[in-house]
Amino acid sequence: MFTTRPTLQGTHGMVSSTHWLASQSAMAVLEDGGNAFDAAVAAGFVLHVVEPHLNGPGGEVPIILAPAGGEPTVLCGQGPAPAGATINHYTSLGLDLVPGTGPLAAAVPGAFDAWMVLLRDHGTKPLAEVLRYAIGYAEHGHPAVERIGETVETVRELFETEWTTSAELYLPDGKSPVAGRLLTNPALAATWRRLVAEAEAAGPGRETQIEAARRVWREGFIAQELADAAARPAMDSSGQRNAGTLTGDDLAAFEATYEPPVRHSWNGWTVCKAGPWSQGPVLLQQLALLPDGLGEDDLGTPEFLHTLVEGGKLAMADREAWYGDAADVPLTELLSRPYNDERRTLIGERASYELRPGQPGGRTPRLSKQALAAVARAASGESGPAAGPGGGEPTVGGPAAGEPDVGRDGVTRGDTCHLDVVDRWGNMIAATPSGGWLQSNPAIPALGFPLGTRLQMTWLDPGLPNSLTPGRRPRTTLTPSLALRGDTPVMAFGTPGGDQQDQWSTHFFLGVALRAPVRSGLDLQGAIDAPNWHQESFPGSFHPRAMTAGRVVVESRIGEAAIAELRRRGHDVVIGAPWSEGRLCAVARDPETGVLLAAANPRGAQGYAVGR
Repeated sequence: MFTTRPTLQGTHGMVSSTHWLASQSAMAVLEDGGNAFDAAVAAGFVLHVVEPHLNGPGGEVPIILAPAGGEPTVLCGQGPAPAGATINHYTSLGLDLVPGTGPLAAAVPGAFDAWMVLLRDHGTKPLAEVLRYAIGYAEHGHPAVERIGETVETVRELFETEWTTSAELYLPDGKSPVAGRLLTNPALAATWRRLVAEAEAAGPGRETQIEAARRVWREGFIAQELADAAARPAMDSSGQRNAGTLTGDDLAAFEATYEPPVRHSWNGWTVCKAGPWSQGPVLLQQLALLPDGLGEDDLGTPEFLHTLVEGGKLAMADREAWYGDAADVPLTELLSRPYNDERRTLIGERASYELRPGQPGGRTPRLSKQALAAVARAASGESGPAAGPGGGEPTVGGPAAGEPDVGRDGVTRGDTCHLDVVDRWGNMIAATPSGGWLQSNPAIPALGFPLGTRLQMTWLDPGLPNSLTPGRRPRTTLTPSLALRGDTPVMAFGTPGGDQQDQWSTHFFLGVALRAPVRSGLDLQGAIDAPNWHQESFPGSFHPRAMTAGRVVVESRIGEAAIAELRRRGHDVVIGAPWSEGRLCAVARDPETGVLLAAANPRGAQGYAVGR
């Protein structure tokens, strides 16, 4: 089949990420003797610099790692709701949704501590060595990608009239960043230089300095600036100026934690995901809902597309009813064979326009009133938000579709970044950093980055698995993946894309798992390059929680025959640009030969795989 580039193969190390500078920085660490985990940390901090519209240090990162010879593990860098983030506090402000921007939407930032714990426990390099790449790009500049300036332009009025600290950083002299021109962030460079200096002053030794850096973030000058920023009222997507709930005590209490992944076996593979505090098990449910006997000839056929679309609707409906961190999730039942055999009978010849959560173990599903409102609007033929400004149709026309859609009032549909690394020793990692976008909150002048907005993914209805609850994690869309053959980790992969992540990742995985090997290796690039699609028959995770029942957005390359058949079956098909769906990255390792592989998404001309 046609591919835009070869699947890379080598033996030393492989990296794939959503930005070429992050990929090459990780590769530089591997060339300097570092392992996959050192490389991932370096790339993660570079992504904060070069994709500030997609992630930042004030955001979060779920990580799945597999040390050579060890068990796959999830490292959770998703911070919880602050102690003061109660439903009563938000509803007392007249809100029925958590705002999509501003301090009220800020969870405890989790990314920094997760990267530090990863470096401490699994890396080999000192802190200064892995941070020097990000410091260099922040201090001396990097060529801005087009979407940074485009994103800044969409919030120009907000920056100039309300978030003036952001205007100082991203609209100097009234001009937004120009594609290809050097963009610097001296404040961020100074933050990391001071952090390193204070960490090194704590004494010799790699672990001593990493622990000191963690204390600086949680209790030192960075924590003070973060807490002060949260306490300052700022305009948010509710149209009001509100202060946040994040405090220094919340920052001091957070530590990134390890947990076992959720596993599901399918057709000789075992796929590992983060737990139901993420949307990760949605991928596993989609696999569990597939009929037996699928093969390579099924890929791309109308029947295959219809089956995946309808199965995806059922899995996402279960996400809405059952996933979250604020209540027990019946995950064993949700992934069981009997449950999914029964659910599969709901997939008919025609497209469903309903949200149909199941009843695992006989439980009765509950949905938030805002989700029910979105369902009702969709059933009446309306589309758009359940509440609040800034809704509307998805962007489907250009190569950057899937990236944040930002209104002039700061309402965003967020996107993110992704990176995968495998090294010559067999260490493997997938990570999906996100949040803390330049358009999420006012920039903190002393730090060079803003707070995040992940609390917007919670509901203000009590008693739901994803209800806003102090100390509990908001259910995130961030969802890296790791796949095994037998007991051996073989492939790490993932994509940005909000709610679409586990749709696009499922399609990619099946494209690898069902396709015959090429050049004695997995066809990673072919699976990434294959025409992709997503469906929108569920309430979105981002404010204002829109839903468009029956909607399927497809790349035009999917073909006229497939489009016609989907429409005949009743799907509301929107035709996007030829290369508009997904930003997948992947690395792999052949356990028999030790050959390493990598591939990256060509869409948007930004993702890059490197290796040798």
